[in-house]
Amino acid sequence: MQIVDLHQIAARQLAPLLEEEQACWLEELHWDYRPSSQLIKKFIDAKSLAGRAAMADDNPAGYGFYVLDEAKALIGGLYVSPKYEHLRPAEQILSDMLREVRALPGVRRIEAQLMPFGGALDAAMVKENFRLFTRQFMILPLKEAQMSGTPVPHGLRLERWEDGHFESCARLIAQAYANHIDSEINDQYRTEAGATKFLKNIVILPGCGQFLPEASFVVRAEESSELTAAVLTSTVSMGVGHITQICVMPEFQGQRLGLRLMDAAIRALKSLRYHALTLTVTSQNAGAVRLYEKLGFHVVKKFAAAVWECGE
Repeated sequence: MQIVDLHQIAARQLAPLLEEEQACWLEELHWDYRPSSQLIKKFIDAKSLAGRAAMADDNPAGYGFYVLDEAKALIGGLYVSPKYEHLRPAEQILSDMLREVRALPGVRRIEAQLMPFGGALDAAMVKENFRLFTRQFMILPLKEAQMSGTPVPHGLRLERWEDGHFESCARLIAQAYANHIDSEINDQYRTEAGATKFLKNIVILPGCGQFLPEASFVVRAEESSELTAAVLTSTVSMGVGHITQICVMPEFQGQRLGLRLMDAAIRALKSLRYHALTLTVTSQNAGAVRLYEKLGFHVVKKFAAAVWECGE
């Protein structure tokens, strides 16, 4: 197995591998990966996607890529065909990419969440000096949803998402995740500027499916435009929604606002004839895990969120 620079590969060569990857995402995670594959092919043909490919003779057996965001690098994808002994090529691709990224001037942090591999690459990531945080991919068949009917507390209003909520939602995310385990995993949660980037990726760009405002809701005080809680939902395949974000201001936690927001999103999805809802959650966030289990979610897959910081 030979590892080559991704710039040496044409999108047409990678097409069969990308089709396999799409089938994997759809079968296991109920996720339509075709829009992501189209972007990957576009950037590969433009020679603007950095990464590696594993070649078995003249056929790509796997590939991985990364993107840069100021002083941070994100491992954006890694896939090896199950036709091959896939862990060894995956480790080789990962090792080559990490060596290249760490040699770039100014890169101080690397983040990776390699869902398709589950925990299979955990040992390789630890060897590369990453900290690992266990996460869970969960699914709720909507016909099995355990609705609570929890009312919104007096003085607060539940409203459907509008574009005018964008700036306030960024402030909400930054404050809700202060000193939270998830801000260790995603450093965009630590500042309002970072939260704004995160929101653009899920609301404006196709970073996590197609944003679905009809099933996205906010909570605010009746006399204020500032948000106290929000749930954001996207479509990830036909009839399947995905919770891309749910958060509550610290001073309003413990009032079951998260449960009320999930109720609203589930009811909206049912009215739109969706049949399932998915989400990811950090296992250490025990309160959130209990909330989702109470609603009827169950775990499809566990995987690691991996973080490396220069000097650790």
